[in-house]
Formats: sequence, structure tokens, C-alpha cells
Amino acid sequence: MNTLKKYSFLILALSVFVSCKKDKDPVANNINLHFNNTFKDKTIVLGDAASSTATVNASANGQVHHFSELKYVISNIRVIKADGTAIPYNINNLDEGATVINQAKAQSLDYVLGNIPVGEYKQIKFGLGVKADLNTLNEAKFPKFYAAAGANDTKMMWEWGAGYRFTKIEGFYDTDNKTLSIHTGSTVEGTNGDEATYTQGVDAYRDITLSLPKLAVVGKNAPKITIKADFDKLLSGKTNTIALGGDNAVPSVHTAVNMVKYVDNLGGNGTSDLSGMFSIASVKN
Repeated sequence: MNTLKKYSFLILALSVFVSCKKDKDPVANNINLHFNNTFKDKTIVLGDAASSTATVNASANGQVHHFSELKYVISNIRVIKADGTAIPYNINNLDEGATVINQAKAQSLDYVLGNIPVGEYKQIKFGLGVKADLNTLNEAKFPKFYAAAGANDTKMMWEWGAGYRFTKIEGFYDTDNKTLSIHTGSTVEGTNGDEATYTQGVDAYRDITLSLPKLAVVGKNAPKITIKADFDKLLSGKTNTIALGGDNAVPSVHTAVNMVKYVDNLGGNGTSDLSGMFSIASVKN
């Protein structure tokens, strides 16, 4: 009888241990994304025309420049498992799956992907900008993103209401601090105010693919992936080398054709370049 009691106790203890172990093993956790905006390897410090602390960069053409404002939209995020399975993150919900990175707001540089299934991940994909089927200013459908992207303190909306700006850069260039103002975003054609007539003009959305230097392991710990955005590529990209001045300085002057040169430098050309200015700086599990 004593032996039977001992075995019953051991079975009960083992059951409790297994049950506790199962309770402690998560089925999902977060992935923390951190965006580091740089000129080459220097984190960007913003400043006005007279700033003595702003980070100054020199292009391949030798033009010095610095930024007073730097914002861009990240959306359509997908993380790719080691076996190739793609896990989409609220890709059709701008309120829950998109964000505005704003260099002036430190809290915006970190974005948490919640409830990501446990596993090992080898890649991350995301959009620079907003894909065409979501790129309308819909405050009722996506009030959180609408407020973050415009309303219009961040001015990440085109004035004519056709969609969102994807990047917004303000600053100064050359030694006499001429105005630098570069805005990118998809354009539409049609009758202003009549959405039924809108058709896609220039498509400035770019899909970014980044392979991780080591697997990001989602489990009991939440990995942190630091994504570097090197704005040296704005003027000195893999696709285009741009000289500022004339049609390449302010949005009221530069044409859609000129805008695409910046888009291809920042987000890649969609064919031979799928990373643009972005790279993975580190993965911490």
C-alpha cells in the first residue's frame, strides 16, 4: 500500500510539473523593432539653419546638408520564419500595423509587433509608405493612423487629400543653407475631390526585404531587431546620384519623375534593389 501511495504521489508531482511547464511556455511573444536613422554610421541629430549640433552630411557630389525634420511611414510588416512561412502583422489595418517614424520623437523610433508566434525568424519585410489599396485619407476607418500621420501637425498628407506622404524631409544644403524640402508619396490622376475618377499615377510605395544576420528567436524572450535607415542614400543611392538645386530641392518644383529618383534611393527600385537605405544593424534575443 505504501509503495502504491509513493507511485501515486510521483505521478501527481510529475503531472503538476508538466502542467506548470506548459503554462510557462508561451505560444507567442513580441518582436521589438528599433529604427536608427543615420548619415552613414552617425545617428542623425536635427537642427535649424543656424544649428551647431545638427549632423552634417556630404553627398557623393560634395554637397553638405543637414535635416530639420525627418519622417517616414512603415506599414505592411511581415516576419518570415526559418522555414519560409510568412507571418503578416495587421497588414490591412493601418491603426494596428503601420507607424510614422519621426526623428524628433524618440518614442516613435521603437515599434512593437505583438503576439508573434513562437519560432525562429530569418527575414523581415515591410513597406516604405502605404500600399495602393489603403492609401486614402480615411479618418473614420483608421483614426489612430490618421491622427499620427497628419491632422495635419506632422503634415504626412498631401494637401489635395489624395493620400499620405510616405517620406517628409526638411533641411538645408550647401554652405549658404539653401532650403531642402523633399516629400515623396504615390500620386493619383483624376478629378480633385471625386474619388470615383481616381487612378494610380506614380507608385511611390516600396516593399523592403531584409535578411537577418542571425535568427530572431521568439519564445520566452522578445527579440529586438535594430533597423538602420541610412539617409546618406537620399542623394548618394545605389540607383541614383542626385545633385540638389533647381528641380531637385523643393516639392513645389521637383516633378514626379524627379521624385521617383529619391524614392528609388530610399526604398529601392523594386527589382535589383529591395532594401534601399535600410539594413539590419543587430538582432538581440
